Amino acid sequence: MTEGVFGRESGHEQVVFCQDRASGLKAVIGIYSTALGPALGGTRFYPYASEDDALADVLALSKGMAYKNALAGLDLGGGKAVIIGDPATAKSEALLRAYGRFVQSLAGRYITACDVGTYVADMDVVAKETRFVTGRSIDDGGAGDSSVLTAFGVFQGMRACADHRWGSPELAGRRVGVSGVGKVGHLLVGHLVEAGARVVISDVSPAAIERVRAAHPEVEVAANADELVRSRLDVFAPCALGGALNDQTVPELRAEVVCGAANNQLAHPDIEKVLEERGILYAPDYLVNAGGVIQVSDELHGFDFARAQRKASAIYDTTKAVFALAEAEGVPPATAADRLAERRMAEVGRLRSIHLPS
Repeated sequence: MTEGVFGRESGHEQVVFCQDRASGLKAVIGIYSTALGPALGGTRFYPYASEDDALADVLALSKGMAYKNALAGLDLGGGKAVIIGDPATAKSEALLRAYGRFVQSLAGRYITACDVGTYVADMDVVAKETRFVTGRSIDDGGAGDSSVLTAFGVFQGMRACADHRWGSPELAGRRVGVSGVGKVGHLLVGHLVEAGARVVISDVSPAAIERVRAAHPEVEVAANADELVRSRLDVFAPCALGGALNDQTVPELRAEVVCGAANNQLAHPDIEKVLEERGILYAPDYLVNAGGVIQVSDELHGFDFARAQRKASAIYDTTKAVFALAEAEGVPPATAADRLAERRMAEVGRLRSIHLPS
């Protein structure tokens, strides 16, 4: 059997298909692991070409969240949800509230948040039907836009990359290409400009480019993502959708370091080997983009931005630890990051076997 969830041998604990015909809701919730705690991960609202594409995305994203949360030191498992449809036309209060009821039906096994196509205001609506939601507005007691610490964490990871590759965490004078300047990318550009980096950007949205140029007129603009990849860069930062590092782009990539915010940047596992063979230092995406989940997870304890930012600052040290393990064990950084995450899930998750009286 090769079709469906079971045929994929994905290792997920639970996959839930949710439908509400009246509102048009069609959603899939994937729970990869609850070894460390409830599965936390965002809700992606996207016009998938097929249900199979949506399923493939939620399986990959939820697994990535398990590893991300483990590596970030959070006592949370990994989950993700996707809503099938164009958020510009399909999103409604009824749909979001219907989705919230499905989240609530899982009784805390899954905690949701924002992702591509969903925003803080949407989480406030979802929260009308479930208490298992983060990424809410500050007025509603939440953390606000999680892109803030996502970008901050990527910047810390990039500093760790610079220190590993060039012997200094300073990015002043380094030429950094940012592909995708949406919710996270435009904030990352701000950190880079402030640090004195020379930044060149690309995005499919002219409005997104104009927003960055209005704030930072010194930023250069590439004609498209392909041109950016072929540019002479010190660092390439993929910050759009996944699959940016593939069989077509990696052979043309001229950067020495890849460190960006996008999830699932490797089109397939063998790509990391090609990057290593070409001498390109790759910072695993789920390692450096964990700032957002660190931010929203802090809501579970009563949100404090300064505390969450301190936790996100640790991405610098974790990135250095991943590179050190990779060198010690002779493996690519992505493999080293996986090993650290799997080790924590196994070692800490094992403690669940010690019975505690209720």
